[in-house]
Amino acid sequence: MLEGKVALVTGGAGDLGNAMAVHLAREGASVAIWDVVAEAEAKERIARVKAAGGKVLYQQVDIRQRVSVETALDHLTGALGPLDIVCANAGIVEAKPFLEITQESWQRHLDINLTGSFNVGQASARRMVATKRQGRIIFTSTWVAEIPWPEIAAYTASKAGLNMLTKQMARELAVYGIRVNAIAPGIVQAGLAGRQLREEPQYAARVAKVIPLGAPGTPEEIAQAVIYLCSPATDYMTGTILLLDGGCSLFQFDQ
Repeated sequence: MLEGKVALVTGGAGDLGNAMAVHLAREGASVAIWDVVAEAEAKERIARVKAAGGKVLYQQVDIRQRVSVETALDHLTGALGPLDIVCANAGIVEAKPFLEITQESWQRHLDINLTGSFNVGQASARRMVATKRQGRIIFTSTWVAEIPWPEIAAYTASKAGLNMLTKQMARELAVYGIRVNAIAPGIVQAGLAGRQLREEPQYAARVAKVIPLGAPGTPEEIAQAVIYLCSPATDYMTGTILLLDGGCSLFQFDQ
């Protein structure tokens, strides 16, 4: 379905981003993977994408640094061709009660989750406009961008801002044929939530009560939604926050 397309996945060495990159490669896209870790540390994740088929480019990029983003995009275009798909997925979450959040942690969430996404989104969109590509830009948001969850105030606030960035970009870029949407996963067996599910019984007990479908999501399920947003089936979709939360936002309480 995506033969001849060039895709970028930020945070591509992480659980969600890597699943996205693998699914994009399976669909025929050439895939650039960005992450802050060195290529040697990401070699197993890179190998998974290569095994799925197509060209793969790994770049160590800190999306907080606009110059680094611009330089990496120039190299990406030279190696793979003009961008068609951007999955601005890189992000962080650090769990702390509200009264214990430090200024540094608050700023780090904003810098990576919101400003970093802006850097990638704007720089990519400018290139799509310049090359007349009616591309797809897909942000990774979260179900808790609209619903508070204990101990992640910096994360939820940054993702709430990301939702509005998605809609603002969609509104202004529609004239160029660029579709901008976001996926909003619920509790997924990946990243911080995955570690908490394994290591923190109290967190696992809380999670067990709030998912109507009965289990956390998987990176593969989230990646499939990304492919949907890249497909012709969503040609008429822009500015949408696609919720994939197993029903968490339906507020299931103790019976």
